[in-house]
Amino acid sequence: MSHAKMPEWEAVLRKRLPLFGHRNWIVVADAAYPMQSNPGIETIVCSETQIEVARKVMETIASAAHVRANIYTDAELQHLQDEDAQGIDSFRQQLSQLLGERPVREIPHEEIIGKLDHAATLFRILLVKTTMVLPYTSIFFELDCGYWSADAEQRLRTAMQAANTR
Repeated sequence: MSHAKMPEWEAVLRKRLPLFGHRNWIVVADAAYPMQSNPGIETIVCSETQIEVARKVMETIASAAHVRANIYTDAELQHLQDEDAQGIDSFRQQLSQLLGERPVREIPHEEIIGKLDHAATLFRILLVKTTMVLPYTSIFFELDCGYWSADAEQRLRTAMQAANTR
């Protein structure tokens, strides 16, 4: 698909991702997600579904060698009942299929909003609002270094500390 024909949000994502690195976030949000006042959070609206946008975000991140994503969802999502949020069971099933075996951290919604606000004081966040009209369905991608693991970082810090104590 050429850049001229892709949806605006996707063109923005493809433009931002090379600039993004560890500590940047990409959020795929439901239609009622609030526009946060922090200027580090760029909010754009699209006319695609939550699952479609999340799939494209995941594919775009996967194609970038410099980053990978830690995935978060709202802890509330697992406790919603279809009788209160019709279609939530179907959404959870689609999301589970999309995410597969990837590790997902479930955190209360207010805590994730706080993490985003805190991160946005120093780092940029791209938030894509979709057509989703079910609560607590946002998917949060916290970018991390694609070529350096947390284990490698810990070994480095341990070696540096050992060198400083000699």
